[in-house]
Amino acid sequence: MHCKLIGVPLQDGASQLGCEMGPSALRTAGLAGALADLGHQVSDLGNLALPPVSDITHPNTAVRRLPQIVAWVELLTKIAHRESAEGMPIFLGGDHAMSAGIVAGLARTASEKQRPLFVLWVDAHTDFHTLETTGSGNLHGVPVAYFTGQPGFEGYFPPLTHPVDPANVCMIGIRSVDPQERSAINKSDITVHDMRAIDEHGVGAVLRSFIEKVEAAGGLLHVSLDVDFLDPSVAPAVGTTVPGGATFREAHLVMEMLHDSGLVTSLDLVELNPFLDERGRTATLLVDLTASLMGRTVLDRPTRRF
Repeated sequence: MHCKLIGVPLQDGASQLGCEMGPSALRTAGLAGALADLGHQVSDLGNLALPPVSDITHPNTAVRRLPQIVAWVELLTKIAHRESAEGMPIFLGGDHAMSAGIVAGLARTASEKQRPLFVLWVDAHTDFHTLETTGSGNLHGVPVAYFTGQPGFEGYFPPLTHPVDPANVCMIGIRSVDPQERSAINKSDITVHDMRAIDEHGVGAVLRSFIEKVEAAGGLLHVSLDVDFLDPSVAPAVGTTVPGGATFREAHLVMEMLHDSGLVTSLDLVELNPFLDERGRTATLLVDLTASLMGRTVLDRPTRRF
């Protein structure tokens, strides 16, 4: 597999500074070497730079840094579309606002390949606010609403050419949802497995049903991994810590099962804030999880496509 590393030093969507250092931390933790050791071809395309921004405001005065986020979304849509034509792009974040543009670009590529795009959202939050409903104004909380074509972004965010079908989105690890988001999610076709579902049924069972759905549809699968999916005790380097997250082994099982499926075609790693880390502990864990996704195993097991 040709893995393309793309750094996205974006921190404009979050309230706490530090995510712009995420790409460097992942590189320092040995991501390229871990992938190369697994036999993959690795190209590091460097870090993207924020393009010029336009003067744009929104009636919701809570909205923060809208011009910067709009510029990032425009750029990332173009880059994700271009780099997903071949190989496997791995986007190194950066806060979760980056996924708005990334998934929009991937959806365009999927349409050109005449295959549906599916998104596995591995996160403590649903990120299903719109520009109108966000109370914090932090735009790392809007990407899923945007790329699934929810109303409220017209005239602000770039026009969405290929919205992702909400029925093709599965969220795992959810445990922090605002009332407005809960109402909107309940009206959508998004599949949500909160931490209670994982506690009751096990992460393997809830993930397996989604993998089977993607496989049956012949879909392309993008995985968006937010650090706060993990419990803060194992991954402290995140500005939005929520207790009760996934364990070390639950996270690795997710990645191992995804590798076995052979369905993943792109990945983003988001919300890593090295300023809050403990001697690179969280960055190293993210590298290990990516290695599990890309084939690192204890015992060899047959895979479906790789």
